[in-house]
Amino acid sequence: MTGYSCSSSSSALQLDEELLGRWKHTRPMGSCRHQGLPAPNPGGRGFRSSRLEPIECRDVLVQNALFTGDLEAVQKHFTESAAINLIIESKGDELRWTSRKFGLWSLTYEQELTTPLHITAGRGYLDCLRHLLLRGADVDFAPGGKTALHEACAAARTECVRLLLSFGAEPEAVSEAGYRPLHLCKSPDSLQCAQLVLQHGASVNSRTEEEEDTALHVAARHGLQEHVQLFLRHGAWLEAKNEEGQTPLNAACAQTHPPEELERYYGICQQLVQSGANVDAADQDQQRPLHQACKNANARVVEVLLARGASVNIMSYSGNTAMHNILQVAAYKLGHQPELVVRALLNHGAVRIWPGALIKVLRYCCSSPRTIEVLINSYDRVRVTAEWAEAVPAEIVQKHPDFYESLFSLGQRPRSLQHLARCTLRNYLEGRLLQILPELHLPSFLHQFLLLRFEDILY
Repeated sequence: MTGYSCSSSSSALQLDEELLGRWKHTRPMGSCRHQGLPAPNPGGRGFRSSRLEPIECRDVLVQNALFTGDLEAVQKHFTESAAINLIIESKGDELRWTSRKFGLWSLTYEQELTTPLHITAGRGYLDCLRHLLLRGADVDFAPGGKTALHEACAAARTECVRLLLSFGAEPEAVSEAGYRPLHLCKSPDSLQCAQLVLQHGASVNSRTEEEEDTALHVAARHGLQEHVQLFLRHGAWLEAKNEEGQTPLNAACAQTHPPEELERYYGICQQLVQSGANVDAADQDQQRPLHQACKNANARVVEVLLARGASVNIMSYSGNTAMHNILQVAAYKLGHQPELVVRALLNHGAVRIWPGALIKVLRYCCSSPRTIEVLINSYDRVRVTAEWAEAVPAEIVQKHPDFYESLFSLGQRPRSLQHLARCTLRNYLEGRLLQILPELHLPSFLHQFLLLRFEDILY
């Protein structure tokens, strides 16, 4: 518990006792009980109190008024003579096993301690919140381990955040879990909350206590482009590393996301890279942003990193290169178009798969025929045997008949002269392909052909 100080004034203590006694006489019998915590101070602003204990409220009418935002009822229950800093036990979001009888265990929601201020702030009941604050509710009271400002930021209640801060809420308050209010601005709607907290003195580079994340880590991980812009304007550290050794760029690249969010994470990574983020920053496992972007099959992020000079063939502690990572997930990320990642890596000089291992790749990636196409087209010739046809399930062949018929036929015929010319030029320009091609002023069709354009058939 934080934020308490005992008053040495006997008159203050007498006032506390008098008001507490009046509250006891007006409340329903058995609805509230004392807790082993410091007492409320109804006579002044905030929770700066005496030796009396605050009250746990079990009055259903009071709780209903708070949880529904009934201003008239709140005004009725929380008068000038009533205690304000009540403790209310509520159900949390997490389940845990509990035992109430011998040998019997049940899965129940974890009980949390909250207050009227937390309830109204977290639900956006601005008028109720203002009434409680004007009646002297302690703005930083945190019986459940977090303040009302934490609740308001987590729920993206902008006006409640503004009001709490105007009443002196601590913008750098640390919750029991080690988070500051800024770390809980995790939704797109919380942008103004983050702005307000920063304006009132929150540090943009404060870290969570366990993960050691900064606000920029949190925003990058959650795909919040506008938050990233805001934090960068306020001087967020680009190279701050968390407990896992991740920079914000690492965090953004490592976050799994569905196909519809590819563009959002691309925008974030582009912002970070353009601001000067190190594209080769390694975490504790020597995973670079490129390794992580390939695991998530985000082709546009991969292109940004490679264009900024990311090392295409560097290995992580596990011995994986970026190419290994994308081939391992290609079959599970078809909606992300993994073939675009493979093509980008090859065009930037990635070491090709050992030809003898291509059949193994075929087994894993056959559901992504374009991935197989771009790999095969990076060699002038590949030894295709009857074993290749056995490696692809019949239902996959039926789904892509033209492509797999052209692949299996390579065992009986050589590649086209056009393809052989492409391979010769690519091999000659190895490592310089993307730098030299624009200077050749080739027709667009030929330019794309040299960059392994997809044709869904092998010649």
